Amino acid sequence: MNSIRDLNLTGKRVLVRVDFNVPMDEAKNITDDIRIRRALPTIQHILEQDGKLILCSHMGRPKGQRNEAFSLAPVAAHLAKILKRDVKLAPDCIGAETEALVAAMSPGDVVMLENLRFYIEETDNDAAFAAKIARMADVYVNDAFAVSHRAHASVVGVPANVAEKAAGNLLQTEMDFFHKAMDVPVRPLVALVGGAKVSSKLGALENMLDKVDSMIIGGAMANTFLKSQGVDMGASKTEDDLLDTAREFMEKAEAKGVKIYLPVDFVVAEKFAPDAVHKNVTFRDVPASWMALDIGPASTIFFQEALMDARTIVWNGPMGAFEMDAFARGTMAICQTVASSHALSITGGGDSNAAVKKSGESANISYMSTGGGAFLTLMEGKTLPGVEALK
Repeated sequence: MNSIRDLNLTGKRVLVRVDFNVPMDEAKNITDDIRIRRALPTIQHILEQDGKLILCSHMGRPKGQRNEAFSLAPVAAHLAKILKRDVKLAPDCIGAETEALVAAMSPGDVVMLENLRFYIEETDNDAAFAAKIARMADVYVNDAFAVSHRAHASVVGVPANVAEKAAGNLLQTEMDFFHKAMDVPVRPLVALVGGAKVSSKLGALENMLDKVDSMIIGGAMANTFLKSQGVDMGASKTEDDLLDTAREFMEKAEAKGVKIYLPVDFVVAEKFAPDAVHKNVTFRDVPASWMALDIGPASTIFFQEALMDARTIVWNGPMGAFEMDAFARGTMAICQTVASSHALSITGGGDSNAAVKKSGESANISYMSTGGGAFLTLMEGKTLPGVEALK
């Protein structure tokens, strides 16, 4: 896989797939521009090389229909302010008018194509659609790690039609950090896995059994593992169709010598609400009509001790319903522990990163991945279509 640093971009039309699917308020003000700022090293490198920069991205889910509510106009305006130069928004992502705008570009110009997902052909990876986009480019650069697990036209179809292609700085950094953490880790390597469902992370859990030294499981998914061991979890969320699978996973871990840490106590409540009455109980004392919504203080200490000697930590998924203050204490404590450790620490997934941001520890995490689905795909031991398309 080439890096953008390997290419001569001077005077060339450089099409960059970015992920500028940023959150906005009702007035179309961008409320978090981290995805835009993470792409700046690639953008600035192309401009410094006097390339003609063409940016393409999706925004929201317009379902293949043109919908101005999902226009990239606010993103183009925001990027122009950051770059302190004009960013022209193309009228579309394909078509004669857009091609004419690109053809008129001079070195150092910036054009942003309109929302790719205004066309269903984007998510269908339509070959003709991909070819129309590709003919506007001399060079293709993928800097959208967060969508690189999707076989979409702009991710795999376009690079198939462009001779020169490379990974942008962000994509290269994401892959390098993951390689350090999972393929050549400094040991002990500890996986910290949370979130709601075992089913969504089963492939990652099983793949990591061959890589990690120990694994900490929290969040609602821990309920299923405990129930598989005969623990009554009351009204807690569990996936009863996966109890046998969870039991088999625990047996595999034991056979491989991988230590699995599960919660020993919980913060429980009668309902899932911020004002719900809640209390701490041991894992064997969850009341019948109550649900576990956070790890308890004993589990927090237990998990912190498990992380104490780690030299590499890979984290995906919170320990509880951290978005509600009553059930955030466990996740916040783990954030602080990971941040203060001497380990190489990598977090992936929207909820994990949101929890780290809420804790105020973002600057103390080695790397916060921009892609939840792509990160999980790598954890499953699979390749990313967007990366394979660059080879």
